[in-house]
Amino acid sequence: MGEQTNLPGNFSFEEGIHDQGNINNLILHNDDIHSFEYVIEALVKVCDHDNLQAEQCAYITHYKGKCDVKRGETVDLAPLRYQLIEKGLRATID
Repeated sequence: MGEQTNLPGNFSFEEGIHDQGNINNLILHNDDIHSFEYVIEALVKVCDHDNLQAEQCAYITHYKGKCDVKRGETVDLAPLRYQLIEKGLRATID
């Protein structure tokens, strides 16, 4: 799906977060490392997606380079972003 950066060892809550008010988007970025199954499983566990929603987000991420996978306040999205990063995925909050 793309290049791998922001591993847990060098994680910063401020890095990759661009607060534009109260409501933001958790964005999953494409990499060429993880399988669709792995990404789908991560979205189901971390973002509480159902299988269909997670699959659609995985395909959008693959073909468009990124996908908004969750919407909410930064304080709620930051832990989800960290969990995705812990799984080796690239995620930002915009």
